[in-house]
Amino acid sequence: MKSKTKEILKYIKLPLIFIIIIWAVKLFEYFFEINLGFLGIYPLKLKGLIGIITSPLIHASFKHLYSNTVPLFILSVMLFYFYKEISLKIFIYIYLLTGIWVWFGARPAYHIGASGIIYGLASFLIFSGIIRKNYKLLSASFIVILLYGGLIWGVFPDFALKNNISWESHLWGSIAGLSLALYYRKQGPERKKYSWEFEDENDDDDDENAYWKLPLKNKITEDKPSENKKDINKSTDNNNPTKNNPSENKPKIKIIYHYKNNKEEEK
Repeated sequence: MKSKTKEILKYIKLPLIFIIIIWAVKLFEYFFEINLGFLGIYPLKLKGLIGIITSPLIHASFKHLYSNTVPLFILSVMLFYFYKEISLKIFIYIYLLTGIWVWFGARPAYHIGASGIIYGLASFLIFSGIIRKNYKLLSASFIVILLYGGLIWGVFPDFALKNNISWESHLWGSIAGLSLALYYRKQGPERKKYSWEFEDENDDDDDENAYWKLPLKNKITEDKPSENKKDINKSTDNNNPTKNNPSENKPKIKIIYHYKNNKEEEK
């Protein structure tokens, strides 16, 4: 029981710490009646570079914070559960890449909130499961689609601008997740291989002289062995003149006839 509890805590520990931090920042703003919006990302301005680190920690309101808390926690736990070996790297890269790309390519305004990370996590989980063709990961992908499939509308400017949403963060977060799914496609969990797949691989590797592994010349000679033998016999016969005249090869036999005398015959 204790081992299971420790294992569960291992997957939720870092996501929970991050959730606590963003709530602590909002409570700090509320109790001290200050606005930390200036710590968001302001594209192509030096003052906006700090936002690459700080913007996901800042939210405009408690409603904004709450709407990000649940999907952020669920998707983070899924990442750390299904991609144990590379989960921390994926989370950090999504965090940084989304911020950097927003700084380079977004509207001139302060962009705040953790929604870019949410889109990055959802994109990674969906595309990584499809790319790896792992049934376990594919099930996780479909769960994400069912729960948060509506997130797709957040990357379109017409929908986002009406609700004062940073669609650029959503778009760049999605691209970051897809890029990392492709880059890390050969790392992390692998598709389970069944016994018959190993047998097929062993059969192919054991037969070094298999027909399909031979060069083209060898294939031709193997296809017509009788013709080659005939050609060799013909060339040998031409070089050996004795075989052209078979009578010359026969040993000479000396025949002696013995006749009796007439006298003897009369006796």
